[in-house]
Amino acid sequence: MFTISQNYVQLVMLCPHVCIYIIVYDYTIFEKAGNIMSKFLKGTIILMAAAFITRILGFVNRIVVARFIGEEGVGLFMMAFPTLILVITMTQIGLPVAISKNVAEAEAKGDIRKVKRILVVSLSTTLLLSVIFTPALILLAPFLTETLFTDERIYYPLVAIAPIIPIVAISSVIRGYFQGRQNMKPSAISQVIEQVVRITFIAVLTKTFLPYGIEYAAAAAMAASVLGELASLLYLFASFKIRKKFKIRKNFFKSIKDGRHTFSELMSVALPATGSRMIGSIAWFFEPIVVAHSLAIAGVAASVATKQYGSLTGYALPLLFLPSFVTLSLSQSLVPAISEANSNKNYLLIEHRLQQALRFCLITGGISVVILYIYAKPLMQIMYGSESGAAFLMIMAPFFLFYYYQGPLQAVLQALNLARAAMINSLIGAVVKTAVIFILASQPAFGIHGAALGIVTGFMLVTLLHFMTILKYIPMTIYLRDYAKIILVLAASGLWGHYSFLALFTDEGLIWRLLFGVVSTTVIYTGLSIALKLIIMEDLARIPFIRKLIV
Repeated sequence: MFTISQNYVQLVMLCPHVCIYIIVYDYTIFEKAGNIMSKFLKGTIILMAAAFITRILGFVNRIVVARFIGEEGVGLFMMAFPTLILVITMTQIGLPVAISKNVAEAEAKGDIRKVKRILVVSLSTTLLLSVIFTPALILLAPFLTETLFTDERIYYPLVAIAPIIPIVAISSVIRGYFQGRQNMKPSAISQVIEQVVRITFIAVLTKTFLPYGIEYAAAAAMAASVLGELASLLYLFASFKIRKKFKIRKNFFKSIKDGRHTFSELMSVALPATGSRMIGSIAWFFEPIVVAHSLAIAGVAASVATKQYGSLTGYALPLLFLPSFVTLSLSQSLVPAISEANSNKNYLLIEHRLQQALRFCLITGGISVVILYIYAKPLMQIMYGSESGAAFLMIMAPFFLFYYYQGPLQAVLQALNLARAAMINSLIGAVVKTAVIFILASQPAFGIHGAALGIVTGFMLVTLLHFMTILKYIPMTIYLRDYAKIILVLAASGLWGHYSFLALFTDEGLIWRLLFGVVSTTVIYTGLSIALKLIIMEDLARIPFIRKLIV
């Protein structure tokens, strides 16, 4: 190992774009930070567990929807969904991140009054915006359907989902409060409740409304989402009432009046953060529109384009996004954790937390890439009864490691008050993505596969830009040996997975062959990762239920 001297650190701080440390794998330089990590890792593990359960329940939800309303219904659902995300982004205006960051800083100083002002100002702002944007979406739905989308049936899902806006707005404020206090349990449990309620109602409502038309069934699926989010909000509100140390209603309006400075502090973080989310939301809003019009240029009928887009975004992408429960959990935990370290000028701890996050993303994302690429067809067949999304999995899976890295990098940029840089990076990626989608999807030779290539091009570019931005401000270490090891592990486990599925237990049913292949591939991947020290015992010992087995 190289010993990192003070001179080298100063050199990197002066010329971070030139001097990047490339050293062998050794985490002993971070041993002093180990004890401080426990709270961060505990919150992250709680969120990971809940997010994993939520994603599994989400797959059950999507399987139910796919079985009842098929690719076309899923296409209608997914074409309307980006519009909702755009409106929610405008309603939240980046406040969840700002709340988490400012509450963490106020808690560190023991300033309870400021915590209350943060909540009062945030709730007032989001509720006011909800009152504006909810009816606006309902009133503009006919215009959006007739002028922008190529399928008029999208109107019904758009109207059905509108009531979720104020519910999500209030939930996000409460979640931001709990995350700022690094208490991840209420947020985690609420996510599970939301999915359970959604699945329960989605099975009933889609089956009830399907006889009236596929568009009504898609609208029913949206309505089930509203009910799930409402149940989640009720739990969060009850948890908040029990755990809070102050009364929100007491001197509520006085807190609003005295909260001008607090509002300015929140907006200094929220608006740049909103810029990044807004760019992403706008790009996603235009994505189905650009895809539909591009496919029309390529000679694809509107109903066929809806089915293809449903296969891409409703079947393939959810599987590819599954490992991002790690990314999401780490990102939510990183914002307050990095903010706290940054306020104390502890740059060593900042790098340590980021390195751990990236390593987790690399390992969990790696096995997902192997499984999704090798078993694309049987996964699609078993889950949705169709192999139409398998081609998208095989095209996009190898590039999704970049996406798994993106969340932690963006969280660090926000925590370091570099949200404006993150916004610019997102803008560049969104423009490039949209351009690539239009150029490729409008050509008959590419068609809908051009949209898949455009999507991966966009997030690869954003991830690389985020990483380069962080290098300008924080001295980072690149462990080249680790990346060489992960390539070896990916290749070895991938070859085994391909061989085992084609050559072993060929007389068994598809489900049993897939189950054996996935389990054996995961075991080999994990064993090689431990043998090559990509997964180290120090990490495993921090996980409560594993600690008992190895300590």
